[in-house]
Amino acid sequence: MTRYQTIATLFAVTTAAIAFQTSPSLSFSSEAQQMCSGDAMRLCSSEIPDIPRIRACMVQKKAQVSPGCRAVMDREAAAATGSRKREAAAQ
Repeated sequence: MTRYQTIATLFAVTTAAIAFQTSPSLSFSSEAQQMCSGDAMRLCSSEIPDIPRIRACMVQKKAQVSPGCRAVMDREAAAATGSRKREAAAQ
């Protein structure tokens, strides 16, 4: 298997794993997949196919991601924070 085929296979596996992820804290929106897949491959390919490690790597290297990916990451982090605050207030 060539290096390109290996990367393409890992990308397909990662995309499928992200699509089927059930935990909201670890899932990625379709927009995040679209905007951040290239950054994930470029910056965090060594973490594939471990979804939690990919997420941690992307957060750690946030300063190096593309502007579009960073915007999606910021929106999703704000939404998650708001959701956690609403859950805490409801308890």
